Amino acid sequence: MSVSDTGWPTSALDAAGAAFAALTCEPDPPLVLDCAAFAADTGLPRRVMPLSEVRDWLLRRPRAYTARDEVWREVVRRARLDGPHWVVGAVGMALPALRRYAAALCRGYDGDPADVDAEILTGFLAAVRDRVDVAGPAPYAGLVRAAWRAGRDLRLRQRGYVPVEDIDQVVPGPRAPRVPYGHPDLLVRRAVILGVVDARDEQAYIDVRLGRRAVEPIAAGMGVSVDALRMRLTRIDGRLAEALAHGLLSGVASPETMARLRRRGRRRPGRGPVGRRGTAEAAA
Repeated sequence: MSVSDTGWPTSALDAAGAAFAALTCEPDPPLVLDCAAFAADTGLPRRVMPLSEVRDWLLRRPRAYTARDEVWREVVRRARLDGPHWVVGAVGMALPALRRYAAALCRGYDGDPADVDAEILTGFLAAVRDRVDVAGPAPYAGLVRAAWRAGRDLRLRQRGYVPVEDIDQVVPGPRAPRVPYGHPDLLVRRAVILGVVDARDEQAYIDVRLGRRAVEPIAAGMGVSVDALRMRLTRIDGRLAEALAHGLLSGVASPETMARLRRRGRRRPGRGPVGRRGTAEAAA
């Protein structure tokens, strides 16, 4: 029975399934993968396959870990860079797992099951858009775990109580914050002012490391490769860690220290003032 016969599904997961079916149906499906482009050891057929066929191939081979990782890295990359139809493709690929989670979470649930579906889908989309680093191991597992947590959190919110951390050990009364008040954005801004971080990398660092956004669209917007941006962010991680260890970002730097750091930044553009022996002593 077609969607036109019954109207558009009211469940978010059912609607995603209908959209995925429309984008992967023959004779000319727009969502396809050239599996010949993957490494030969994945075991995937060496031909162009509709996403629905790729999904079925993976479902029949639950231990094809290398193939699953390679396919999901490519699907998520396209969802982040190539438009909303690939976002639908990512949801459709994960739909069997998402539906299992929805069914499990709806057992004993007094609310509308469609709300659980919507939360699961929202959690999955957030992970596809930003939350999962596809360069890491098992990206698919990270995506579906995020979907599960979103649905589980909805169930927890429906309870008569919300579990919180043990507050017995919290010291009452106000406490004066330390400069710059511990906010990560302010620490990065101070690092830029001191020359520890290049100003051109500030927003990218905040977006990826603090905002947990996906690195691929940010690298594309900066006109650099994903690998190049990852290396730059890793170098910044080291500079910030050393600057924090020596108190440069949590105390008050003297005008002489700031002038010295700026001079070092002008002599060595793109590199921070920390990382070489003697820098911390000079900045103290």
